[in-house]
Parts: sequence; C-alpha cells; structure tokens
Amino acid sequence: MTLYSSQTANVHRTWLLMAGFLVLVIATGYGVSWYYNSPIILYVAVFFAVLTNFWSYWYSDRAVLYMTQAHPALREQYFDFYTVTENLAITAGIPKPKLYVIDDPAPNAFATGRDREHAVICATTGLLSMMTRSELEGVVAHELSHIKNRDILLMTTAVVLAGFLAIIADIFLRMSFFGGGKSDNDGGNQFTVIIAIVGIILAPIAAQLIQLAISRKREFLADASGALLTRYPEGLASALQKINAYGKPMKKTSHATAHLFIGDPFGAKSTNFIERIFSTHPPVKERIDALLSGTKK
Repeated sequence: MTLYSSQTANVHRTWLLMAGFLVLVIATGYGVSWYYNSPIILYVAVFFAVLTNFWSYWYSDRAVLYMTQAHPALREQYFDFYTVTENLAITAGIPKPKLYVIDDPAPNAFATGRDREHAVICATTGLLSMMTRSELEGVVAHELSHIKNRDILLMTTAVVLAGFLAIIADIFLRMSFFGGGKSDNDGGNQFTVIIAIVGIILAPIAAQLIQLAISRKREFLADASGALLTRYPEGLASALQKINAYGKPMKKTSHATAHLFIGDPFGAKSTNFIERIFSTHPPVKERIDALLSGTKK
C-alpha cells in the first residue's frame, strides 16, 4: 500500500465507520423501541446517532484532549518540542500542528484532529524529558505522518463513537432488566428480547474491534513514513525502545483513547497469543525490526 492509497483509504474508512455507527445505533434503538412499544426511543436513537456523528467530526479532538487532561505547551518551556515540530512540519509540507502536553512521567505521545489544518500533537512530560533530540524527532515525525496520512480523523472519530456505543449499550442493557416491555403472550417476544440483549452487549465489543482494526497497520506505516521524513530510522527505533522499557502505565489511561498513542498507555505487556489479539499496538520488537531492517542491508 502506498502513502497516497493509504490516505484515500483512511478517508473512506472514516465515512464507513460513521455510517456503520449510524446503522448500529438505529438498529439497536429500533429493537429496544419495539420491545417497550415506544416509538420515541427510536426517534431519540436516530437523533443522537446523527448528532454524535456530526459532533465527532467537528469536535472529537477537543474530547480527546479533555479525556487525556492535556494542556497547551508553552514555547518557552518546551522549546525543543516546538523547534523540532516546526522543522519537520516544513519538511513534510504541512502546517505546524498545535502542541499540547500531558503531565505524566510515562513517555508517550499522540496526534489528533480532523485534518492537517486542525491537527494537534500531544506529548507527555516524561517523553519530553527522556528523549534525545534525534529520538524526539523520530516521535514527532511519526505523529506528523499520522497527520499527513490522514489517520487522525479516523482514529479520533473512533474515540467518540466507541465511547458513545458503550454508553448507550449500558443504558439499554439496564433498561432490559426492568419491566415495561411487551407481554410474554406476544409471539416471539422471548426470542426478540434475547437478540436485543445480545446486540446491546456486543455493541461495545464491536467498538473495540473497530479500534483494533485501525490501529496496527497504521502504526507500521507511520513508523516507515516518519523514518523517511527524518532519514534516521535509528532515532525512532531508540525512542520506541525507551517507551517500551519504561514499562509502567500512564497515570490516567482509557481504553477509548489507547489506540491513539505511539506506545501502549497501559504499559509493556507480555507477547502471548491472547494479549496480542486484543492489543491496540503491534509488538515493539516487530516495529523496531521493521525500522532497522533497511539499515542492516
């Protein structure tokens, strides 16, 4: 896959994600409204599905920054962060993104926003204090690649939509345990209730699978794109080694935003088969090997 085809594919995936979310919420709302014999539930589900899609496109980056407790980075305090980002943004041919910082000793970073003109790069204080300049360049180049490859809209939208799915699934599941539904004499009622409850339970699982699907390949592509940007893959490889070696989780972590970060915010994990399936990030060793493979030829 080329960089240009990846950019186009990410735009298409974003619209498919939003359309799939709309269908899933409306279908769930229809099932619950039928069970409670209340059309208003369906109307409310449609309204909130449309509203959430609109809000996730325009304001999901604000939600991410709020959830991670990030604050604007001052140029005087984080001068290297600013100069590295300015230089690499010029090289990449994109506007310099806004810079934010999270007060956390765990080294990590992410990019968010809906497009190149409204992008943000956020780094933890731990990463900014721990990395050498070449390592910081590797991390920033990786995040700029997410912006240039148009990953950020898909990644950021998934945060809001997945979180909303989990909320409505919880609400509907709680409703299903209370009375008010159709009579047990209605044909097929028991079967419909079972299907509705199963669908409600599977909604947040589907959201998690969406995040897993968009996370892994894009990390390898951003690593490769970042290495091309700096012409020094060893810098990013060394940064990934430090992030992985730290091992401890961030102070404030969330499954909703975990896929955004360059490293797993829950800390280093074992590489057994089950954990690899449900991890939002590919193994660090595989990423480092891919980065350094070209330098060993």
